[in-house]
Amino acid sequence: MKAPSHIVRLAKDSALQVSVRVGRNGITESLITEIRDQLATRQLVKVKANRGITESSNERSELFELLANKTDSKLVFLRGNVAVFWVGK
Repeated sequence: MKAPSHIVRLAKDSALQVSVRVGRNGITESLITEIRDQLATRQLVKVKANRGITESSNERSELFELLANKTDSKLVFLRGNVAVFWVGK
């Protein structure tokens, strides 16, 4: 299922604040739990991967796709080291 256009617009809005960061430990259980908890109360969650976490844009894409799978969400927007997840409700 593809995200509705109004969700994509909200995801691209620069006013949406980063609420989760992927640190040097990468994807941890606590990170997954935090994203799931936020998605339970919010429509969108903006995640930023700190510098040095991944070497290439392909690795970043794979990291964010893995996060989407582990949090049962959809990756609606990806630019650089920032991604926005949507729970699809």
